[in-house]
Amino acid sequence: MVAHRATQLLESDGSVHPNDHVNFGQSSNDTIPTAIHISTRVAIEEELIPSLQHMHDALAAKAVEFDGVLKSGRTHLMDATPVRLGQEFAGYATQLRKGMERVRAAGAELEELALGGTATGTGINTHEEFSPRTIARIAEATGIDFREADDHFEAQGAKDAAVSTAGALNTVATSFMKIADDIRWLGSGPTSGLHEVRLPAIQPGSSIMPGKVNPVMSEAMMMVAARVMGNHTTVTVAGSRGNFELNVMMPVLGHALLESVTLLSNIARAFTDRCVVGIEANEERARELLERNPSIATALNPYIGYDEAAVVAKESAKRGVSVRQIVRERELLPEDQIDEALDVRSMTEPGLPDA
Repeated sequence: MVAHRATQLLESDGSVHPNDHVNFGQSSNDTIPTAIHISTRVAIEEELIPSLQHMHDALAAKAVEFDGVLKSGRTHLMDATPVRLGQEFAGYATQLRKGMERVRAAGAELEELALGGTATGTGINTHEEFSPRTIARIAEATGIDFREADDHFEAQGAKDAAVSTAGALNTVATSFMKIADDIRWLGSGPTSGLHEVRLPAIQPGSSIMPGKVNPVMSEAMMMVAARVMGNHTTVTVAGSRGNFELNVMMPVLGHALLESVTLLSNIARAFTDRCVVGIEANEERARELLERNPSIATALNPYIGYDEAAVVAKESAKRGVSVRQIVRERELLPEDQIDEALDVRSMTEPGLPDA
């Protein structure tokens, strides 16, 4: 097509041959992997990183907003020692920060380009200056430090840089799955679930149950994460099919890689703008559940020992009354020490009571 159009523009001054002219000095075997690396690296820089930063900043802001909200921690989906809602959101923000670091590190591997290897990596039928000059122009145009691969056989026969990048994207997807599912659980209810946060109402949740609102943005993010995890497997399998001097599965590899970048970029912004920024803490509900949490008895260990604290925790859970009430009934500590031992805020920080 390029040759035909160029010939039209030249009119009677000559003709352009698709191989002798347009494809001179290059092969689909080095240009396709080059295109995959350039397009993915640019998409990471211009789409994904800004979207992840946007989500990180919103989560970090919520961490500050919710820092004073005390709630039950949970391990194995069971009640555990107290935490602050802000600490949970700070953890989510850290996942995003580290995710960006991983994507940047893996994406840097894409800056090595296969251009110049032609058919099998030997560079046959290309001028020795073709690749460095072309790549220099690409680097100038994109602002990214692209450079010629130091080994064209590796660059064309293997796609390890793409597999590494897909792995970093898969880690981001894993973070998204965890964050979205946590937030979905935190907002569950309103009467039968946790309901420690209120999620923005995006759309009616049911055609038969009036007033029902579903956590659709969390579920959208979870589906995107599942797709990206599948794409990671696709890229992994495709990357392993680099028999001898050419990987023949680059089309599906490139498609999966770029789709993952696009999906993660889009859902990060949508989830942030339509869910994260509108999340509200339900402090009353969080306090209610925390006061009934038998794991608060853990703070009694330094005062009455593990075994006695375990008895208190079990009785609290069995009778459905607070740990504080059990300690009073059993006269295990004087009142001032009860207040000291069961200071919930102090339980969310490291340390031991004063000797």
